[in-house]
Amino acid sequence: MIKRFRGEYQWLSNMVACKVTYDGIECPSSEHAYQSAKSDDMEWKSLCANKQIPSKKIKVESRKVDIVYNWDDIKLEVMEECLRSKFSKNPFRAMLEATGEQLIEEGNSWSDTFWGVDLKTGKGDNNLGKLIMKIRKENRNERDINREST
Repeated sequence: MIKRFRGEYQWLSNMVACKVTYDGIECPSSEHAYQSAKSDDMEWKSLCANKQIPSKKIKVESRKVDIVYNWDDIKLEVMEECLRSKFSKNPFRAMLEATGEQLIEEGNSWSDTFWGVDLKTGKGDNNLGKLIMKIRKENRNERDINREST
């Protein structure tokens, strides 16, 4: 079981540098891409595409933008698309596949029970972990289909 995105599993974190394309814009991490979708402001989207701005700063700054009206309805979809972009190519695709069937939890100490699991209470929806495991399964199925067709 993977309980948190630290140490050998740091690469699962949305904060890790990797090219992620969302809505036609290439961003330097899945966190940048996800945060870019919160607003229709093109200045904001441009800021989120900037490689020089760390993921954590983008996350903090996202609290100041005018969020699209339907954000709560679309945020899971947006995250899934960002994660698909990240885990569709190597090395992240191969690293994810190497986790086998392990349960993946985004354990955290900041009480995020929507995306992860609060390490103090053990409670949380773990939506980030669930999306990553869904993509892992789909990638594996796609690989198996490709093997069968050759």
